[in-house]
Amino acid sequence: MVITGENKNGTINNDKPRTIEDSLSQLSDEKLLGNFDDIYQMMPLTADTTCGISFLKGPILQKFANKKVLVLIYGVLSLVFASAGSYFNATITTIEKRYKIPSKNMGIISVGNDISSLFLSAFIAYYGGKRHRPRWIAFGLIAIVIYCIMTAAPHFLYGPGIESLSLTAEYRGSKNQQENQEALLLENRKMLCRKNSTDGIIAECQNDGGNLMPQILLFVAQLIAGVGQTLCSTLGISYMDDNIKKSKTPALMSISFFMRLLGPAIGYSLASFCLKIYIAPHLTPVINNKDPRWIGAWFIGWIVFAIVLMIFALAVSMLPKELPRAAVRKRIEEEKIKRGLKQVDKASVGDTEASISDMIVTFKRLFKNKVFMLMNIGGILHLFGFLPFWIYTPKLIETLYHQTASASSFYTGTLAIVFSGIGVLIGGVFISKFKPSARFLAMWHIIAGTLCFMGIISYAFIGCEESEKSMSIHQNSITPSCNKDCNCEFVKYSPVCGDDKLTYISACHAGCNLVNVKNGTKQFSECSCVNSRKESFYSPFSHNLDSLKEDINEQNTIPGPCTVNCQQELFIFLAVMCAMKFIGATGRTSNFLVSIRCIDEKDKSVAIGLGATLVHLFAFIPSPILFGYLLDKSCLVFGKTCSGTGNCWIYDGQTLRYLMNFSAALFIGLGTLVDVGVWHYVKDLRIFDDDDEDEKNGITTIRL
Repeated sequence: MVITGENKNGTINNDKPRTIEDSLSQLSDEKLLGNFDDIYQMMPLTADTTCGISFLKGPILQKFANKKVLVLIYGVLSLVFASAGSYFNATITTIEKRYKIPSKNMGIISVGNDISSLFLSAFIAYYGGKRHRPRWIAFGLIAIVIYCIMTAAPHFLYGPGIESLSLTAEYRGSKNQQENQEALLLENRKMLCRKNSTDGIIAECQNDGGNLMPQILLFVAQLIAGVGQTLCSTLGISYMDDNIKKSKTPALMSISFFMRLLGPAIGYSLASFCLKIYIAPHLTPVINNKDPRWIGAWFIGWIVFAIVLMIFALAVSMLPKELPRAAVRKRIEEEKIKRGLKQVDKASVGDTEASISDMIVTFKRLFKNKVFMLMNIGGILHLFGFLPFWIYTPKLIETLYHQTASASSFYTGTLAIVFSGIGVLIGGVFISKFKPSARFLAMWHIIAGTLCFMGIISYAFIGCEESEKSMSIHQNSITPSCNKDCNCEFVKYSPVCGDDKLTYISACHAGCNLVNVKNGTKQFSECSCVNSRKESFYSPFSHNLDSLKEDINEQNTIPGPCTVNCQQELFIFLAVMCAMKFIGATGRTSNFLVSIRCIDEKDKSVAIGLGATLVHLFAFIPSPILFGYLLDKSCLVFGKTCSGTGNCWIYDGQTLRYLMNFSAALFIGLGTLVDVGVWHYVKDLRIFDDDDEDEKNGITTIRL
């Protein structure tokens, strides 16, 4: 359907032809090969190129139907999606605590979106790619809005919880102070060795069953999110590439990728802000956010995301099926082919009606495409190897180099983003300026993969010997005779450092019988497992260490685990990490270009959807499971719950480094070998349509 004679400013001119095709058919060959802008100004607007929906149309809205607005919208959406994912990861622990959800159950909930994406990506991409893609993307955004609402729903259905309400001034009244002190004293006594104790105060196992209904809500929400993300990612990328001149794609896509990289920083910042607010914002808590019983207002962020995404859903739905300039450019190419002014494989640009039989034919065509399949196999292998580092890098830094959780998150959330962002921008600008050939891009991907392979191998040898020696000592102090009857089985992991410079799992495991609190600092004494003149330990929550040292001049004690110096090893690790982030990011745009140029134009959306299906099936779902298993294999000490084994307390650093890094390097190395096959088969692949014109204008085209 077309709008009769409507021109670029949205007014009606009945003297103009009804369609772009009719307008082009009236031009001479010379005019058709002339200046594009002159031809564009003569073309009418059609229903497919008109911005707006229903009665919301007009010249003001039509001004937004351009590639700059498209890149901005897609970039901001990518940023919001990345922010939401980071926000979910940052609030997982709080949700687990509030609804007593076991970590294993939370892991199943987290892959809900991968499950729905796995089954729907290819199907949605095929049918959605042949329809009005912005409307389908808007529907996907609405699905994600529903996901945000459902994720926050447990709070509004079940409230803050009686335990959280009991820690507020409004619910506890004037006797709060005394009850709070008694509760703290009870918790302190549970951390001690209870040998020959007659008061019955020992650490008891905690039930990890949790409430089932919130878990079901969260899992269904993740399934819905998978549908929305599939629509937005598969159709969004193809719509963006189809409506941007191919010579402009690298730079504009790199801007979009860069904006996505900012998402995690925003997500973690928003989570930090929300979790500092008590879960019952209208009440006055009697504890602060450093208290382990504190539960933050995790649900607020989801309300923010829902509002923002709803606004963008409305904006995206108003985008035209095709941007006006892209539509005219496409029709000009078709007219040139029709007149024999340009030679091209007509089968690669034609379009057909959506049907099951055509979908099967399309899938067969893609599976027979050697470059496409090799790109996907290589991508799956690379992702399989890199995924554990995206997920577990903060944990690795914290475990191997004795850094705090906040410092570990800072290194991965700040340094990684900076170097990745710089790499993406430099890669995009380089490709836009020099327009390298497909073989050059494929070769750079091989070089980047090789360098990353070497970086992962080097990770295995960047260990902190002092830290690992300390961990090996831990292993010998788990169940010695000195704490055999202390009933430490269900004592929480709360490391203490004795004056013998050894770290113990808890005061109970050190055989400590007394606890004193001075200036907010716990001091444990009469510790039967420590060989020294005066046994003293300090908890990791010490606040006034200097004054304690004055009281115990001869004691070399510090709060928490005994200090080990891993700064040099940490800096080497971070340097390698930053170099790998930069190198890998420079190839992100080039890899994207080769993957979408190796297929027919009409198969672009389906190819992206099929690729997403393969990636979810063979990388996103199995990789975390495999490397999670490898993490458990390197664990020295597990905590215990009523139902069995809990989370890992102490890892064998050397085993962890070898298992994680050599396994990851194996997949990355295999992926790089597959990339060699891609390099071989892309020798005739054309990345840009306007190479000849650019060469005439003095732009260098790099070939290999």
